[in-house]
Amino acid sequence: MQKFISLQQIDELTTTIKKQISIQPMAGIILGSGLNGLADSVSDAVTIAYSDLPNFPVSTVHGHVGRFVIGMLEDKPVLVMQGRIHYYEGYTMGETTLPVRIMQRLHIPSLIVTNAAGGVNPDFSPGDVMLITDQLNLMGMSGLNPLMGPNLDELGPRFPDMSQPYDRALCDLTRKVAKEDKIALQEGVYAGLSGPSFESPADLRFLRLIGVDAVGMSTVPEVIVARHGGMRALGLSGISNKANLDGSTITTHEEVIEAGKVITPKIEKIIRGVLRGL
Repeated sequence: MQKFISLQQIDELTTTIKKQISIQPMAGIILGSGLNGLADSVSDAVTIAYSDLPNFPVSTVHGHVGRFVIGMLEDKPVLVMQGRIHYYEGYTMGETTLPVRIMQRLHIPSLIVTNAAGGVNPDFSPGDVMLITDQLNLMGMSGLNPLMGPNLDELGPRFPDMSQPYDRALCDLTRKVAKEDKIALQEGVYAGLSGPSFESPADLRFLRLIGVDAVGMSTVPEVIVARHGGMRALGLSGISNKANLDGSTITTHEEVIEAGKVITPKIEKIIRGVLRGL
């Protein structure tokens, strides 16, 4: 049975975090598979393990440390999620997006979300960074929308607009930063699937046919909840593997983690540049 998160639960967790920090973060950053290194660069950091928060979902995936890191990055106060919560781990959509709700109750105006994704666009190669310009909510289309259940009127409307899930000004800033840092930046549509199985060749051919450029198992629910609560969102995908359209290759999580070592320095440069420009 679906478990809905109440505003009281969100506020209790928010209060617990507030008691441990002395800064007001201006950006929340969610780090995906193999991209955890940026959190280690946060200065004057307060770290809060997910497991130390009452009734908070714990990340169980290799490559996701599972903690909040709150401090300064590029002289800007940030809250970094070093590892995210996924639906496929057995949590509800409400639980997977609970961290974004906490960010909203902390009055954080902007969300930068990153992920490792499979490159569906044939022009993409492992190691590329893709600016997410739009998203395909395949999880939500099958009934797994994170806004199902009682609406939290204090946070957002019953029927939020999703015509611009990713903030256009933040996208323009990202393009500018990538150009200045000479980072080749791909752009495209990200499709969110539930996982945890990787896609079949038929899945991938279907996704390409409907205009998908990259595919993963996260991000989309987080951005929906962010937009519902009025946060500006910026999304970056690290292309960790090339789509297996004919079934000739095998995709592994180890491959995803390894690709992160190449992708992380690029995404770190972009995020730092965006923070400077905020």
